Amino acid sequence: MTQPVVTAGTGARQGRPGKLKVFLGAAPGVGKTYRMLDEGRRRAARGTDVVVGYVECHKRPQTEAKLDGLEIVPRAARSYRGADFTEMDLDAVLARAPQVALVDEMAHTNIPGGAHAKRWQDIEVLLDAGIDVLTAVNIQHLESLNDVVEKITGVPQRETLPDEVVRRADEIELVDMPAEALRRRMAHGNVYAPEKVDAALSNYFRVGNLTALRELALLWVAGRVDEALQKYRTEHGIGRVWETRERVVVALTGGPEGETLIRRAARIAERSSGGGASGAGGTRDLLAVHIARSDGLADASPAALSRQRALVESLGGSFHSVVGDHVPTALLDFARAENATQLVVGVSRRGRLARFVTGRGVGETIVERSGDIDVHMVSHERAGRGRLLSTPSNDLPFVRKVAGPVAGFVLPALLTVVLANTRGHLNLTSEALLFLLTVVGVACIGGVVSALLASVTASLLLNYFFIPPIGRFTIGETNNVLALAVFAVVAVTVATIVDRSLRLSRRAAGATAEAETLSSLAGNILRGDQAVEVLLQRTREAFGLESADLVHKPSGHGRLAVTAGDGETGDTVAVAVGPQDTLVLRGRRLAASERRVLVAFAGHVASALERARLAEVAAEVEPVKAADRMRTALLAAVGHDLRTPLAGAWAAVSSLRSREVDFSAEDREELLTTAEESLARLSRLVDNLLDMSRLQAGALQLTLRPTAFAEVVPLALDSVGDATAPVVTQGLDEAPLALADPPLVERVVANLVTNAQRHAPEGTKVLIGASALGGRVELRVADRGPGLPPADRERVFAPFQRLGDTDNTTGLGLGLALSRGLTEAMGGTLTPEDTPGGGLTMVLSLPVADAPGGVATPTPGDEEALA
Repeated sequence: MTQPVVTAGTGARQGRPGKLKVFLGAAPGVGKTYRMLDEGRRRAARGTDVVVGYVECHKRPQTEAKLDGLEIVPRAARSYRGADFTEMDLDAVLARAPQVALVDEMAHTNIPGGAHAKRWQDIEVLLDAGIDVLTAVNIQHLESLNDVVEKITGVPQRETLPDEVVRRADEIELVDMPAEALRRRMAHGNVYAPEKVDAALSNYFRVGNLTALRELALLWVAGRVDEALQKYRTEHGIGRVWETRERVVVALTGGPEGETLIRRAARIAERSSGGGASGAGGTRDLLAVHIARSDGLADASPAALSRQRALVESLGGSFHSVVGDHVPTALLDFARAENATQLVVGVSRRGRLARFVTGRGVGETIVERSGDIDVHMVSHERAGRGRLLSTPSNDLPFVRKVAGPVAGFVLPALLTVVLANTRGHLNLTSEALLFLLTVVGVACIGGVVSALLASVTASLLLNYFFIPPIGRFTIGETNNVLALAVFAVVAVTVATIVDRSLRLSRRAAGATAEAETLSSLAGNILRGDQAVEVLLQRTREAFGLESADLVHKPSGHGRLAVTAGDGETGDTVAVAVGPQDTLVLRGRRLAASERRVLVAFAGHVASALERARLAEVAAEVEPVKAADRMRTALLAAVGHDLRTPLAGAWAAVSSLRSREVDFSAEDREELLTTAEESLARLSRLVDNLLDMSRLQAGALQLTLRPTAFAEVVPLALDSVGDATAPVVTQGLDEAPLALADPPLVERVVANLVTNAQRHAPEGTKVLIGASALGGRVELRVADRGPGLPPADRERVFAPFQRLGDTDNTTGLGLGLALSRGLTEAMGGTLTPEDTPGGGLTMVLSLPVADAPGGVATPTPGDEEALA
């Protein structure tokens, strides 16, 4: 298909693209199309050239009335799979070249044969031609929210469009309506045809669904408004905070005070938002940030930061990590970029002496530079309890700890012997540089302390043997005094820098190794290798040990639970992974840094062990629960379902044996037929009960197979017999197959219909409808009776309950209890709901069967299908 030829008319604006305005709604029926047409009429009244490219009114009179007075471009007719359809004629709209075109259903999928697969692509062509476009779309059609909407409503959306297409709109107008108002509009027949109202209100248009969709729409639009505000501030170079809404940023160092700061910031955010939720996704505007050094070697504890991240997210906030060497600057830049209004920082852990020596801390600097951001300095139990100076990491091997001080004395002395034997060949500057090189070498061997010893030794030897007067610790010339002083300072400085660089290098190498090890562990977990044996094997391999054992001590006597490797010698390391389990490692001695990583491994082992135990317990409990449900159903059936056929057969046989009545041949035949049917029904029930008894004993499996409601429901209605309330069915043939046991489904449906007919007022009908909802099939049995108050909706499933019944001869009140037990045994649910307009609806929900060849579950692709 070639691209349509663009023929510009007098209305289209050449040279610049058109503007797009999107009317966004939470659900069908809120009034998007009505509002779009109203906007089109308003512009036309001002003299703007407006045409209707495509508008779908869904036979709503109020919407159709808005078309009066607007020019409508004829639609293009297309045929597809033997059916005729109409689509927007893109070529005709381009040839007409209006100033404004109204194009409904932005996410619509075009019938094959046009220039594009999607209508939003047609709209982009109109915009490129300089035509302004007014369009409408529902929140469920946005690609990023497709899975969220399916979880809420159970209805997958096949017609979607990229979020970016809507984001690029010049204007987005939210067409909002409360859930109850939309349901009232639907009940009045203003959205769907009357015969579709009940099904729509009971499925997609439930109050909870509509409320959740409305919240999604409001939050999505609020997020776009916030993006527009941030863009405006960036384009205009606005750095100061605009307090459009409260945002709280809490600074985390990874220290033990982090949890106190997070909880305090959460309380501030909650009070600022009035105790509710705000922000995208319904979370509070709480942002936790950790400033990491650019070299990645900060002293923050990864485990502590992980716990603090989890706490922030559990409180509805978000965690961020920002790289910056100057903490106050990085923190304030982050807060201003997020338009934060409040900043929470902890009081410094440094003591008074440390603050006197090192000057102002991070908190004081932030307060001074915060400007219009409110800063909360929060005290905590660790405030003022830090050290004067940080303790350098003591990570040198024992040999180097000893060799360093020895080298600090020996190497300068050896250099002195060499230089003394070559006196006269080098000047004082060269000799001083050689001593400086020696000090640097000692720093590489033993660290800064050894280098300090070497610098003192080198200064004394240089003074005694090479600076006039030689052989004395006095200096004759002022220049030599300065040179020796500079040498000492440079030696100490260079040695300190070298030592720090080496320590940072070792820490970087260690951090890289830890990261690779933890990354490997995380990869195993993501791939599903969560078995305890696998994690133990990974632990043993990661640390190069001989064996890794999990010892279980239930009562003080240990027993080997799981093992990896076969080592029996070497050093032993034990790490607790729970109240009764210990991870025992054998092999080489582990360094302190490796033990820290080992703790992380132990945590994963503990989690895997807990999951395994929970799965084992669940597996043990599930058969007991299933047997209990089945036992309850069996006992209920003995007193309930056997009564009717026994009574019918007994009455027929008793009548035939009676000598007081002389029955005609026809009457005798009728009584015999009644007895035969009753006994046949009784035989079927006994067979079912025997099968369920075997199932309860584990000797028989449920015969779960693809089951059609269109086949089972008529059998259930035949077993019910005549009643005052007739039964009407709809949608049984279109419903997908359910994975169920047909005889059990038949009995459940029969009980539900009997219950509905018992409570249905005279002159009303019982409605049985079937539909697909996500991955399940729902069968609804609705009546127009008095209904049930919410407090009685669970009591109705208890045995011997006859809520609302006045006739005690109709049974023992076990029908619904039996139905729920059988339903749950098949993996389904049975729940009561209000019937729209009054009454009770029993909803039988069963999983969709994966029938051979695939069963296509009907999924609505437009507003009409949602009914």
